[in-house]
This record gives sequence, structure tokens and C-alpha cells, in this order.
Amino acid sequence: MNTINMQPVGIAGSSSPNPAKTASAAGAGFSEIMSRSLAEANSQSLEADQLVKGLAAGEHANIHETMIAMGKAGISFRMVTRVQQKVIEAYREIMRMQI
Repeated sequence: MNTINMQPVGIAGSSSPNPAKTASAAGAGFSEIMSRSLAEANSQSLEADQLVKGLAAGEHANIHETMIAMGKAGISFRMVTRVQQKVIEAYREIMRMQI
């Protein structure tokens, strides 16, 4: 019989899944995970901004890298926004519950 080796799936755009990293994230609180996600989205946005400024100033001519960085930053921002909307929606649903 063949054995199946199951690996955890990482977030799109991140590096390969690391079991030790996944285990530490499982023990982290929601606020820690959200803080890390916001910091990562912010750093991707800053990186894209620096690449755009460098491209406009003529410091480099790598438009592909710049466009990829902008795409990553946009996806990260949309993900953070969606999570924020879901958290607010969950909060409102809890507030509507009868005790």
C-alpha cells in the first residue's frame, strides 16, 4: 500500500509551510496573528511603494518585480480588509444574540 504524506498548506504568496511555524501560530492568540498579518501587509505595501518610487526615479528598470510587489500588496490589503469585515460582522451577530 502507498502511504500518503500530508503537509500543511501555507497562505498564498508566503514561503513554503514550516511545521514549527504552524505549531507556534496555533498557540498564538487571535490578536497576535492579526498583528503579524497587519505588519506583513504593511511591509509589503511599503516595499511596493519603494519599488514604484525607484522605478519612477530611474534607479532600476525592473517593472516586473515592481508589478509583482504591487499585486502582493493589493492582495494582502484585500485579505486584511475582508478579515476586518468578517470580525465586525461576527461582533454584530454576537451583539444581536439573546441571553
